[in-house]
Amino acid sequence: MDLRKLKTLIDLVAESDIAELEVTEGESKVRIIKSNPQASQPMMIQAQPGTTQYVQIPTGAPAAAAPAPAAPAAAAPEEIQGHVVKSPMVGTFYAASAPGNPPYVTVGASVQVGDTLCIIEAMKLLNEIDAEVAGVVKQILVENGQPVEYGQPLFIIG
Repeated sequence: MDLRKLKTLIDLVAESDIAELEVTEGESKVRIIKSNPQASQPMMIQAQPGTTQYVQIPTGAPAAAAPAPAAPAAAAPEEIQGHVVKSPMVGTFYAASAPGNPPYVTVGASVQVGDTLCIIEAMKLLNEIDAEVAGVVKQILVENGQPVEYGQPLFIIG
């Protein structure tokens, strides 16, 4: 199933009162189950038999808690201005092409439009994330090997 369709289905479940959604398209079968907002378990996405991927989907309760950390820690990222490169998908962030290789970019590195910034692994597929603007990498907001969500800021390029 196309990642865009999967993202749309996740958004549909997250923004509605639907507790569970199962879609079969050809040989692909996706099952999305929303957990209770008060529960500590994330939403579950089951793509194929034996393959289960957990994704944290913000719900009404965490959104209400978001304004609380309006402390200096939240103000610090706002000081750095520039273009924010966001994750186009849910997956795992990798700064380099392979373990032991140097990262694609570092803070202070100059990038051009189309330069590879990182790789996001999603469902065993490696997706290169390219620079959308030319500039200097001012900040890297994700650590190597960390899971990322759709729309999560990854880099700030100034």
